[in-house]
Order: sequence, then structure tokens, then C-alpha cells
Amino acid sequence: QVQLVESGGGLVQAGGSLRLSCAASGSILSINTMGWYRQAPGKQRELVAVSISGGSTNYADSAKGRFTISRDNAKNTGYLQMSSLKVEDTAVYYCNVQGRLYGGTLYNHWGQGTQVTVSS
Repeated sequence: QVQLVESGGGLVQAGGSLRLSCAASGSILSINTMGWYRQAPGKQRELVAVSISGGSTNYADSAKGRFTISRDNAKNTGYLQMSSLKVEDTAVYYCNVQGRLYGGTLYNHWGQGTQVTVSS
């Protein structure tokens, strides 16, 4: 009922930039939160940034000042602009969306993940 397509990952040198996209489709009435998480090898998945309906955003300390989360509500698409990338940002990045479907059902859906590799 909800499909997420992530894109924008890749290989970049330290100090470079990438923009991740997460396009949601399906029987979506609303998206309440759209977040980005990451999981590095051998580590737990962690929150990077989240956008909450109404405009508020939250960032992990590691992302503050370097990453910017945004969303285009008309397109049900979210973005994570990453700048000044560091080797330690290397991870699989996952999009998560939570909201309500037509018919009233709540959903909480994860994307397939996109690999971000930052080389030194």
C-alpha cells in the first residue's frame, strides 16, 4: 500500500556532497514524519534526521550543520542534502515514512536503503 523509492547514494570523496531522495507512493492520505536513518557495518541503525508535518526538524548531533532534510509534500518526496561528508558517514541510508492511508490505517514504512560511501 506504500512504496518507497530511494535514490542518490553513491561514492564520494570526503568533503563532498550528496543528495538522497525518497519518493513515496500508494494510498497515502498524509505523511506525518519522514526520516532518514543510517546503518554502518557492525553498528545499529541510527537516526540522522527527521521532518515532522508542520515544519519542525530534528537532527542527530553528527548531522547538525552538515545535513539538511526537506520534503516536497505535493510530490510525497523527501530529501537529505549531505555536505562536508566524512568517512564516518559511510553507511546504508534508509528512508522511513509514517502517516495515514486513505481509509484511516496508520502506516510505518521503510525504504530499501541506499549505500553512501565516503572515501578519504
